[in-house]
Amino acid sequence: MQRSLISLAVMALLGLSSGLAPLAAAATSATPAAKAVKVTTQLPRNAVPTHYAVSLVPDAANSSFSASVTIALDIKQASSSITLNAADLKFSAAAISAGPGKPVQAASKISVDDDKQTATFQFAQPLAVGSYQLKLDYTGVIGTQPTGMFSLDYQNGSEKKRALYTQFENSEARRVIPSWDEPFYKATFALEATVPAGQMAVSNMPVAATSKLADGRELVRFATSPKMSTYLLFFGLGEFERATAVEGGTELGVVTQKGSIAQAQFALDSSVAVLKEYNDYFGVKYPLPKLDNIAAPGRSQFFSAMENWGAIFTFESAILLDPRTATQSDKETSFLVAAHEMAHQWFGDLVTMAWWDDLWLNEGFASWMESRTTTRLHPEWKWELRAVGTREQAMNRDALATTHPVVQHIASVEQASQAFDSITYQKGESVIRMLENYVGDDAWRAGVRSYMARHAYGNTVSDDLWREVEKAAHKPVTAIAHDFTLKPGVPMIRVADAVCKNGQTTIALTQGEFSKDQTDKKPLSWRVPVIAQTVGGATASTIVAGGKASMTLPGCGAVLVNAGQSGYYRTLYAPKAFAALADRFAGLAAIDQLGLLSDSWSLGMAGLMPASSFLDLASRAPLDAAPQVWDQIADSLLALHYSYDGKPEQQAALDRYARKRLAPVLARIGWSKAADEAAPVANLREALIQVLGAVGDEGVVAEARRRYAAAATDKDAMPAALRRPILGVIADNADAATWEQLHAAAREEKSSMIKSELYDLLGTAKDKALAQRALELALTDEGGATEGASILNHVAGHHPDLAYDFAVSHHAQIEKKIDASSRGRYFPGLGGRSSDPAMIAKLRAYAKQYLAADAQGDTKTAIASIQYRVKLRTARLPEIDAWLSKHG
Repeated sequence: MQRSLISLAVMALLGLSSGLAPLAAAATSATPAAKAVKVTTQLPRNAVPTHYAVSLVPDAANSSFSASVTIALDIKQASSSITLNAADLKFSAAAISAGPGKPVQAASKISVDDDKQTATFQFAQPLAVGSYQLKLDYTGVIGTQPTGMFSLDYQNGSEKKRALYTQFENSEARRVIPSWDEPFYKATFALEATVPAGQMAVSNMPVAATSKLADGRELVRFATSPKMSTYLLFFGLGEFERATAVEGGTELGVVTQKGSIAQAQFALDSSVAVLKEYNDYFGVKYPLPKLDNIAAPGRSQFFSAMENWGAIFTFESAILLDPRTATQSDKETSFLVAAHEMAHQWFGDLVTMAWWDDLWLNEGFASWMESRTTTRLHPEWKWELRAVGTREQAMNRDALATTHPVVQHIASVEQASQAFDSITYQKGESVIRMLENYVGDDAWRAGVRSYMARHAYGNTVSDDLWREVEKAAHKPVTAIAHDFTLKPGVPMIRVADAVCKNGQTTIALTQGEFSKDQTDKKPLSWRVPVIAQTVGGATASTIVAGGKASMTLPGCGAVLVNAGQSGYYRTLYAPKAFAALADRFAGLAAIDQLGLLSDSWSLGMAGLMPASSFLDLASRAPLDAAPQVWDQIADSLLALHYSYDGKPEQQAALDRYARKRLAPVLARIGWSKAADEAAPVANLREALIQVLGAVGDEGVVAEARRRYAAAATDKDAMPAALRRPILGVIADNADAATWEQLHAAAREEKSSMIKSELYDLLGTAKDKALAQRALELALTDEGGATEGASILNHVAGHHPDLAYDFAVSHHAQIEKKIDASSRGRYFPGLGGRSSDPAMIAKLRAYAKQYLAADAQGDTKTAIASIQYRVKLRTARLPEIDAWLSKHG
């Protein structure tokens, strides 16, 4: 699953990123070579499904469906009842038999437990050990948010349309199919659906047969799926069109609403290239006959794409490229989403974690594969430089006391939903990158190939992977992997002053722990792979174990630790050592410039070195530094700008410095794309316009306004590459008349993708009165049923307290506008951006009233983020003030 791009941004800003009670039952992993492991379950283990034959009859107009399912299952322990997962389903009949021609026994009692999301079927005659078929007839609800089976309404030209889709991860298949809705219970699926004639039905497998019914509808039967977990099943229905290509015998497709298929060409071409790469890398060929990517209008506050096997679901904004609006960053996003979800076809679909404890085996690896593949297939994007930002996103969350290990115990549906966070994704990816670098690319790949081949169609835990990598690498990988996946937190390597003798440099390293809110905490211990060099010299490596190590490096001069930035740790230099590096900053490799900037920012804000250290480095960045370096400097200066909210004089001083540093960079690259321009420059231009607009650069604001006004008559005034940053500046600084103009454009827009973007902009105004109008708008369905929560989320960017108070005062209405998986994190996410200590009590009160104890993880993290932000404002900003007074 690709986490929602909005949600990830919110988590970064935060400093991040009522359930079922677990039963005591356990099971042994089905993977033959693995040791016996305990697998969490919330269902009795007396029955195991092997096949589901599902018949769906959706009624889109009335937001309901009727269905029947025949489940082939094995009774493992004699019992008079069967319990499985079901939510929001009403049963009309239930019966069981030992097979064709055998007696049929109707259920004597059907009991539904709404809290546990289960249905229990009692039978008068006990069921002996053996094979059975359980047939269930039932009805269900088609919702308006992306959970279970849901509808999305959209404008297609002058007509309003409705399409149906499903979203089952993590525990939502039970809303459509009564099932053993846990990843460990793999089975095959045969799906058929009765649909309106002329509409396209899509599922995991190709259509096997279509027949006309007497009432004019069609019965569509899909081929039987391979053995898979329930959360990977998919069904879609609507007025679609499909573009196809073939790679390695697999038919690849992109499915869109009618009229949008041309916007899918880049995604289709990317899918062809990625599938070829993955078939080779994994050593196990993609096993299904087809692989579709279904692009849907609307959005979710929880995810942007989902890896259903053979039928990836993706919101349009994350994969389609409209030539009127698409930017270089949109193209990158489209490729990344395809690469991420296609990686899941192996990591997650072919081989699935046994339980949500090991979700990172899905998400961390898909994130790592997306980055690796983007770097390999699009070297011109310089994606390898994004590794530092990925690591930072994880560390921002991991350095708070409320963090958790990569492998964490999950006891409920709510906890599983909250596990989709920056620890699972970005820390998982960063740890994999470090371990791959430690054992070597070839050994790592050999281990992954062996893991895939050994566990295909089965379930695993993390140690199954470490076992295969260790065999291939002949290195002690497991111990290091355990340190970084079973322990929470961020290691910190302290670097003492270097000693140079006889042309060699010796450094002493001490391992501690970086924390933003536990300064007196006794550090945990990790075995940390460290790579270091004297600047310009050859690298050397060691493992810091037991808390200490020393290294001898070739050459003399400034010492760079974590050279190449593959390590997951902070580096804290002694003052002289840092000063020596700062003097050489302009000559460092771009990735090391990024790493040094990131460490100085985080360590400075935590009080472990001067808070102004980042500004010392930023002032040394040459005008022609890599675009990614300037992008990071701009992003950090914008974060400082927001940290000064409520302190207008100090904010003005910071903004003057930001304009002084960034305006010459924009002047150098210009507003117009050069003929031979590198792709990262386009991204930098977009970022600089937005940041300079936010910090009040009069020239940028004036130029944005000029181009916005001219766009009505001059199509070149606001080209696609500049449209988003220009509109961002306009909306940010909007007055009432401009806001109304944007509102009118949003109402009139026919493209569902552009319409959503325009409605989002209405929530970004600095003006508090306009923010209030946006909040009132969010209560309506004017922009679509999935848009209101997004508008409110954007209001929280400038006005978190206003947005939070409004959302809570309209709790019942807002809760209907978010998907069920987001409910534990959406409201805390709004308040968590506040800098007001009073928000802490509000969040605690909210959690007490609305959230079960095991669903409060994101609330606790939001509170920790506020506490850290308050400390930063009181303890660190005065140091920034002093630096600006001296250098500004």
